[in-house]
Amino acid sequence: MTGGSDKYLLGTDAFGRDILSRLIYGARISLLVALLALTAGGGVGLAVGIVAGYLGGAVDSVLMRVVDAAFTFPAILFALLLAVTMGQGLGTLIIAISLLLWAASQESSGRVLSLRQRDFVALARVRGCSALRIMLTHILPNVLNTFMVLVTLNIGVVIIAEATLSFLGAGIPPPTPSWGLMISEGRGRIAMPGGGADPGIAITLMVLSVNLFGDWLRDRLDPRLRQL
Repeated sequence: MTGGSDKYLLGTDAFGRDILSRLIYGARISLLVALLALTAGGGVGLAVGIVAGYLGGAVDSVLMRVVDAAFTFPAILFALLLAVTMGQGLGTLIIAISLLLWAASQESSGRVLSLRQRDFVALARVRGCSALRIMLTHILPNVLNTFMVLVTLNIGVVIIAEATLSFLGAGIPPPTPSWGLMISEGRGRIAMPGGGADPGIAITLMVLSVNLFGDWLRDRLDPRLRQL
């Protein structure tokens, strides 16, 4: 562009801030939110899934109905309510996404239902092991592979959720760089330097990368697929 400079490779926004630097910093924000939200929400979901799957009966029915109820509540609306009541910020964003992710415990529960019928679990019961010990030493190690794959595949979901909430004004408050906030600020000039195209491309590449990594991890951790 006339009067432009190669000092800023992707140009600057309406406030003269370097787009490339903000994209790099925004990646750190997105990955931090994904790490903390998946650790908190995924950990709770894993614990609920193991308890529900192993104990079964009324416990399984009650916990799974709570999970079903959590799935029916609109995720974006829930996050907006939290932002209104608690204010914008990184903590609010992590809490909102964590409370939505724990409901994925249905996947762990289904895996545990098949594991509790195995011979090694029956032998542990015969030896007098408590339910807690069986869940921690026999069930948990056998569901970690599935859990890690689900966590990896959900990184993209969290990144999109964080960008969506920031775009709607319920995520990271300005002036902290966030990909969703950058799209919101540049939505009126998508195709221009400093517009919303750059963070949109960054989100697409990041989600595609973590999904491909999740597929690779699933193939590596599943012995049946590794033999093909």
